Amino acid sequence: MKLELEIFAVNTGENIGAGRRFRFAVVDSDKLGGYPRNFVCLLPSRVTEAGKSNSVFLNIFGNKGLEQAKRLLTEALKKEKNDKI
Repeated sequence: MKLELEIFAVNTGENIGAGRRFRFAVVDSDKLGGYPRNFVCLLPSRVTEAGKSNSVFLNIFGNKGLEQAKRLLTEALKKEKNDKI
């Protein structure tokens, strides 16, 4: 399994406090078909200790979640060409 991040800009509407947010999808680039077929889970906005969250990401990566999140974000930053992201 070769994990990477797919980053998506999402407009949250025109209400007060609304704007552009970003979603970080963890994908397995070894799977054929590309996103969304290779979707694994979403990267949570906060990575806490395993067992203290009900996030799918932490259920998958457990105590290595923070380390995995940092690696995925670092690699995605190196490849990203969109300055706004």
